[in-house]
Amino acid sequence: MARSRETVPWPLVVGLAGAALGAGLVLLGGRAVLTRQAAVARRRIGKPLGEEALDADRVWRRRLEGPPLELVVLGDSIAAGLGAERPKDTLGARLSKGLARAERRPVRLRTAAVVGAESSVLAGQIDGLPAGYRPDAAVIVVGGNDITHRVPVAMSVAHLEEAIVRLRARGAAVVVGTCPDLGALRPVPQPLRALGSRLSRQLADAQAQAAVRSGARAVSLRRAVGPFFVTQPDEMFSLDRFHPSALGYRRTAEALLPAIIGALAAAQEDDV
Repeated sequence: MARSRETVPWPLVVGLAGAALGAGLVLLGGRAVLTRQAAVARRRIGKPLGEEALDADRVWRRRLEGPPLELVVLGDSIAAGLGAERPKDTLGARLSKGLARAERRPVRLRTAAVVGAESSVLAGQIDGLPAGYRPDAAVIVVGGNDITHRVPVAMSVAHLEEAIVRLRARGAAVVVGTCPDLGALRPVPQPLRALGSRLSRQLADAQAQAAVRSGARAVSLRRAVGPFFVTQPDEMFSLDRFHPSALGYRRTAEALLPAIIGALAAAQEDDV
């Protein structure tokens, strides 16, 4: 399944510069300084990894007994697993293996996430699911591209809430990994990095509130794994210094798994 939209690191820098100028943040000389900083970040960030994540969709831990749990992952390049060098290291695969161990059942992964996706694309990702598909659990990670494309928070959140409602109508226990902290991207110089941190935090807080309102569970990736990306950038980032590495995806999956397991347990209790 092709999962491509665009290359992300350079649009990130341009988007943050545009957001700063649009907000009137013409610090330290204004537009010229922001333009220079964008050029510095472009030199520091490695070459893009491409526009397509590895295909990890399969049944994981198929030797375990019982029918597979159905897991669907939606959102952007992080949800798709861009940056992982092996299918088993993508976010979806990490989640599937961890969930299989916890539930002692195989897990069938379906990745609907698209590299470069904004929250508005979630509707299309759900539309692309088979008509009769009823996932046991759904994980959404999205938001970074909303910031770089200056999508209003209210609009982003409205798309997220709609997606949660539609997934719950299919019977899924839904977990949202809120927008990661763009301030962890050290190749982006100040004040662009500080602006990215502030904007991503605002969106993440709004996403968490929307998830709870809509009956989903929210996990703050900024709090849960953000410090690892700040203190261990060489280990946590992939070669492009933007997307997670195998270790970055493992840490992210470990942060999300308790919420997924808890949401499934709550759904089973409601069915009794």
